[in-house]
Amino acid sequence: MNVSALLTSVGINTGLCAVLLLLYSILRKQPSNVNVYFGRRLASMHLTHNDPFCLERFVPSPSWIVKAWKTNEEEILGIGGMDAVVFLRIVVFSIRIFSIAFVICFLLVLPVNYYGKEESHHKRISSEQMEVFTIENVKEGSRWLWTHCLALYIISCSACILLYFEYKSISEMRLAHITGSPTNPSHFTVLVRALPWSSGESYSDSVKRFFTNYHASNYLSHQMVYRSGRVQKLMTDAEKMYMVIKAASIEQNCKPSLMQRGLCGQPADSFNILPSEDGSVSGKSVVNMDMGKSTKESAAAFVFFKTRYAAVVAARVLQFSNPMLWVTNLAPEPHDVYWSNLCIPYKQLWFRKIGTLVATIAFMFVFLIPVTFVQGLTQLDQLQQTFPFLRGLLKKKYMSQLVTGYLPSVVLILALYIVPPVMMLFSAIEGSISRSGRKRSACCKVLYFTIWNVFFVNVFTGSVISQLNVFSSVKDIPTQLAKAVPRQVTFFTTYVLSSGWASLACEVMQIFALLCNLFKRFVLRNKDDSSSVTLSFPYHTEVPRLLLFGFLGFTCSILAPLIVPFLWVYFVLAYFVYRNQILNVYVSKYETGGQLWPIVHNTTIFSLTLSQIIALGVFGIKRSPVASGFTFPLIICTLLFNEYCRQRFLPIFKTNAAEILIEMDRKDEQSGKMEEIHRQLRAAYYQFTVASHELCKFECLSHGAKKSSPDPKNVKPGNEPRQQNGSQTVHCNLDVEENRMK
Repeated sequence: MNVSALLTSVGINTGLCAVLLLLYSILRKQPSNVNVYFGRRLASMHLTHNDPFCLERFVPSPSWIVKAWKTNEEEILGIGGMDAVVFLRIVVFSIRIFSIAFVICFLLVLPVNYYGKEESHHKRISSEQMEVFTIENVKEGSRWLWTHCLALYIISCSACILLYFEYKSISEMRLAHITGSPTNPSHFTVLVRALPWSSGESYSDSVKRFFTNYHASNYLSHQMVYRSGRVQKLMTDAEKMYMVIKAASIEQNCKPSLMQRGLCGQPADSFNILPSEDGSVSGKSVVNMDMGKSTKESAAAFVFFKTRYAAVVAARVLQFSNPMLWVTNLAPEPHDVYWSNLCIPYKQLWFRKIGTLVATIAFMFVFLIPVTFVQGLTQLDQLQQTFPFLRGLLKKKYMSQLVTGYLPSVVLILALYIVPPVMMLFSAIEGSISRSGRKRSACCKVLYFTIWNVFFVNVFTGSVISQLNVFSSVKDIPTQLAKAVPRQVTFFTTYVLSSGWASLACEVMQIFALLCNLFKRFVLRNKDDSSSVTLSFPYHTEVPRLLLFGFLGFTCSILAPLIVPFLWVYFVLAYFVYRNQILNVYVSKYETGGQLWPIVHNTTIFSLTLSQIIALGVFGIKRSPVASGFTFPLIICTLLFNEYCRQRFLPIFKTNAAEILIEMDRKDEQSGKMEEIHRQLRAAYYQFTVASHELCKFECLSHGAKKSSPDPKNVKPGNEPRQQNGSQTVHCNLDVEENRMK
């Protein structure tokens, strides 16, 4: 590929991004698109969108960029939580390190690559082949290879220093998040699985007997997990329909009969909430409707302890002589529980993990077919031989530039769109007990998948057989990578343009949500914004994309510096786009406390180590013993740095410190809050939450009709009705819709 083909791809993607960003700056001002571009603010009821017609709504403006720039980290933390802050820290870290790489590579490496061979005659820049700007253009035994080694040292040391300070800062932020956030029921709760079956007593009796016997001083109570299959889903849907009909009869006064409900009544002032069979509405048992009693108990339970420290000890200690029984883990947050996986027998988890691993590997090899096809598009001569009828078309200059410079990356991107949903399915089958755990597992799978297919498979062109034969000898891997990576840097550059720049423009445009909104308004004639679906941030797709581009930057920066400026532009644009999306679009539905950062750290260390190994192979091919000798200690120092960070910071992300938990327990006991916390624990984990959300709706409606305040004990935290009558019903409806989507 020559420079003109690369410039063709740059022009296409730049024009596409400019058009989409201009359209976004106009469409976001239209009141009809408020549920697309301001979903988070609409859900939190901080938005009014009844703006009158004005010409300014149809004029592009960079106001969203200014707003994203002015928003500080404290505001991001309050809006999106710690996970959003950590995600933006990834972007900031990438901007910093590739700013350093941009300066170093363009001052030291690029001139050496371009003038690497004295006998070479250079053409015009647009006619030059991309190999001229890579390390392939440096002759063997050149004394100028020390510049590549120096650049590698500067980039690696800078990355390690920045990683250390980011890891330290995020660790301190996580500790502050644990101590400063409101009381978290998961700190007092342990999930117990693999309960042994006893014919003489139920699972519930077994749990009570076991924990009163071995944890008598700390055990508080427990709540069983019930099997929720299709039958239970139908029962839940029927209960929801019953409650909706009951809410619709606010202006009626009917007898408690399904045949007469909603067919007679009195004015709204005479509305009374009908009691259930189990008690009054004000009782906590009514919120759950005792639906679990009519279902079969599962071999799992939530066990509540009196203190945080007791819960951590119980979760970490082996409870039984048989490790496959009475398995304990700290429970996820109530909104984070993945209920359908709690009923999976514990002995099946091992088989499920093996099965998903095999399925993931098989899917990776099946994906070799589109990757091999993409690599065929990059070879113009091979393409003409395979498809002779295209020779006349491919001889045209602009067509050949389009096919080799833009089309391959687009085909690969379209094929990669099916990867995240498949990995989410595999992660759900794997048996994660939390939604955040499922998303983290999918994030790792997508990351490994994209690194393998986008990098390792693409650097070895040809058939699938030749790609597998490359790894027949482990000692030849550095040499093979050193030969193959510089040849594929042009493809990686176009991939950054197509998958990076264009994907950010599509992200800010929310094309799918925009089309759905247009269909709803102009085809279905539904203009109710309160029924819009709120989205959670897609960490399982965006984090792997950021880390993949960082991986490409580290491995290719000293080999082909031309990729660095395109990466830097991508990360700068990502900084504004993702901040805007967190502020306006995505809703934080659960919090993990920055659990994504260890994945980022490990991937960055792997990228650095692989780039150093590839550089070692390149220096060996170029016959530079000095550069090779200095590169080997750098690899050892990078691995030692990673081990230090693993010992120093990683335990903070795996478990909570006893010092912090004991101090929090003492503080709550001294302030008298512990008894109230104990009363609220059981209400936190409801497996069947339909009635609890509808109760919030009842309280809102009753407050609007009778001007009376609801009992705060009957409303779950986060679902409190608002004080203004005009927003109460919408607020609760959004909560119900969010729970339904979960």
